[in-house]
Amino acid sequence: MSPQLALILGYSALLVLLGIYTSRKVHSAADFFVAGRRLGPGLLSATLLAANIGAGTTVGAAGLGYSAGLSAWWWVGSAGLGSVALAFWIGPRLWRMAAQHDLRTVGDYLELRYGRSVRGVVAVLLWLNTLVILAAQLVALSLVLEVVAGIPRLAGCLIGGVVMTTYFVAGGLLSSAWVNLVQLVVLLAGLCAVLPVAVTGLGGWDAATAPTRAIEGYWDFWQGAGAGWLLVPMLAPAFMISPGLLQKAYGARDAATVRRGVGLNAAVLLIYALVPALLGIVARGAEPMLSDSELALPTLLMHHVPVWLGSLGLAALFSAEVSTADAILFMLSTSMSQDLYRRFLRPGASDAEVLRVARWSAVVGGALGVLLAASAASIIGTLKIFYSVMTVCLFVPIVAGLHVRRAGTFEALSAIGAGLCAWAAFFIGTGGRGVGFLQPEMVGLVASGVGLGVVLLTKGSRGLGV
Repeated sequence: MSPQLALILGYSALLVLLGIYTSRKVHSAADFFVAGRRLGPGLLSATLLAANIGAGTTVGAAGLGYSAGLSAWWWVGSAGLGSVALAFWIGPRLWRMAAQHDLRTVGDYLELRYGRSVRGVVAVLLWLNTLVILAAQLVALSLVLEVVAGIPRLAGCLIGGVVMTTYFVAGGLLSSAWVNLVQLVVLLAGLCAVLPVAVTGLGGWDAATAPTRAIEGYWDFWQGAGAGWLLVPMLAPAFMISPGLLQKAYGARDAATVRRGVGLNAAVLLIYALVPALLGIVARGAEPMLSDSELALPTLLMHHVPVWLGSLGLAALFSAEVSTADAILFMLSTSMSQDLYRRFLRPGASDAEVLRVARWSAVVGGALGVLLAASAASIIGTLKIFYSVMTVCLFVPIVAGLHVRRAGTFEALSAIGAGLCAWAAFFIGTGGRGVGFLQPEMVGLVASGVGLGVVLLTKGSRGLGV
């Protein structure tokens, strides 16, 4: 057994044990869903960062840096920009509503604001779409294990699925928060240490980047192949209204904690965004002929830094993918148990019954994610679909619910339907590439806003007798 694989397996065992240990403090569904609303700024920022720095922001972003260059910054940078809005605009407002009405999921908020039908529609869409992002995390896990030990994709996905499902099912958000704190330290220490060592090993910055200097547009910060500022309308709104992130914010002890914890998460993301982009650039200088750009970071860690540091970096990658995967299980399990089971199938279900359904939902979700990952094409491509659908379906209803009092059930459903249909039509019609700066996500967001606005105006006109 290689030292890298031994370290990853040992680290996985540690995560499982820590999750089981902290689960002793979980006695109710409220503990499982929102950690009893007792997370401080440190734990909140750690669990948000661990959720945000996952497959897309490590293996995927480095792969984007490998193929597109410096403009890959915008993949993680857009998440940071969205997190700023979550910290100082949406997050505190939603937290106050959550604390006042004992809301545990985004579905709870949507039902409070728009009614059961909106909650049901969003819960179904969210459950199906969230399996896509779970598959992307498991693909990244399998890439790490493939490079380290030649483990086939399906087996690698299965190993990752077992690890994250075991410790999440034990304790929900509370277990995840403490496990995520450990994961975050390993992740940031590992990846930030790898960059200077890899550059030094390749003969310095000039030597490491020389093979990329002649590539047209490779060092353009603003735009690149599949990267650049055009990622902002797809990614930034998604990180303002992501159900997994909002539900973690519900676990804060007060609104000020939301501002500080989510704000710290945003600041770290904006700084960290440069790290995977540069790692991808350096990997291209070291291995210019990789068959798959998403192998860039695992290959750099395996072959171009000392064994001890490569092992730490690979454990950091494994940590990142597992921590984000547990955030996704959080969305799946809470959506199924609270939004669908308790509200539609068994309205009179006890807390203990809801908790049991949440845990079984996580197990089923993890298994389905493994199966879907076996056929997923790429990390970035898969994540783009997830973020796009989430943005065009949820952004307008969530924001309108906070600011437009007249918005009701029909307005919300119109926004969801118009946004999703417009995005799908433009995505299919352009092969997902858009037309110039006009991207499918922009079209979907505009259509969603127009759909809600038209219904509001129609309602207003009828009220005036027009």
